[in-house]
Amino acid sequence: MLLAWDYKILWSYSMMHNPLWKWAAMLGVLLVSFAVGKTISFLLDRHSRRLIDRGKDGAIAALWGAFAKPVQTAALAGGMYFCQSFLVLDVHEGTGVLPTGPIREMWVQAANGLVALSVAWAFYRLVTVLEHVLGSLTSRTETKLDDQLVPLIRKSLRVFIVIIAGLFIADNVFRWNIGALVAGLGIGGLAFALAAKDSIANLFGSAVIFADQPFALGERIKINGRDGAVEEVGFRSTKIRTLDGNLVIIPNSTVANEMIENVGRREIIKRVLNVGLTYDTPPARMQRAVDILRDMLDARAANFPADQQGRVFFTEFNADNLNIVVYYWFTPPHWWDYLQFTHDFNMELLRRFNEEGLEFAFPTQTLYVRPEGTPPADGASKPGASK
Repeated sequence: MLLAWDYKILWSYSMMHNPLWKWAAMLGVLLVSFAVGKTISFLLDRHSRRLIDRGKDGAIAALWGAFAKPVQTAALAGGMYFCQSFLVLDVHEGTGVLPTGPIREMWVQAANGLVALSVAWAFYRLVTVLEHVLGSLTSRTETKLDDQLVPLIRKSLRVFIVIIAGLFIADNVFRWNIGALVAGLGIGGLAFALAAKDSIANLFGSAVIFADQPFALGERIKINGRDGAVEEVGFRSTKIRTLDGNLVIIPNSTVANEMIENVGRREIIKRVLNVGLTYDTPPARMQRAVDILRDMLDARAANFPADQQGRVFFTEFNADNLNIVVYYWFTPPHWWDYLQFTHDFNMELLRRFNEEGLEFAFPTQTLYVRPEGTPPADGASKPGASK
């Protein structure tokens, strides 16, 4: 009887106007809410992983996984809502228990904040679903530049969600004056915009790049004196890996305004070869040299476009050689294949000219020295002589 009486006294012990059993009930509700949220989160996450392991659509798996973590916060908020229904939170000395008051309002605001946070968190994670959908769409296109657009959209949406969620919680949970805050930010935003005009120009430059698509990821371009492959296009800058192996970062405003030479999209590689022979080469031998070059081009016609076959012409009487110019357009435009083709062409040219006895010219000068005491040629005056 004494133990039962002590138990009843302890159980009815009041703290902050709530008997002990209410505090125990609150603890139990919160623990159950946490356990329920944890269990649902575990089931959703496991189902998402199973879909991935089975090779299912990544967007569906991401959809299930997006709610795995936010559901824990939402379950805890539900437990807080239920607890405030039986807890005494506000008491007035004169009137006793109050149905509402500052403490209850703070409690409800905290629960509302957790709900808003869980919803925002869910939307934040749902961006991954959109990323999978856009990724599957961009993978069907030939250009790789739109693949780079997907992570930019993901980052932009997540920043937008965080800002909207912050404003919503500040306005509806904490009851801040968002209008005055936005007005204040507008005045400061003008100064910020003036200070960040270069960043804004780069942002618009990135929009122009994605809209116009002058190049794709991995393509070789020449811009602003730089020659290299495009590695990444971001909000602020474009990264190019030069042929020397250096990483060059160019602001997008510069990329949008500069002339871009897209080497990666060329359909052919043009070569102009000047072959110089010595001046003592007779006309028949010059014709033989031209015929050899034309035979070499005809044997390689499969490497040239059908409407742009190689051309050979005797074009110039240069100061130190008789010049033959060779034009050909190599396709497909693979650089290393082109170099190998050029190497083979040059080796055959050297071999066949040597076999024919055709002599390549090189820069020379012929000096005529008049022996001392020899009179000058007719019509020439001696140095210093008067006419």
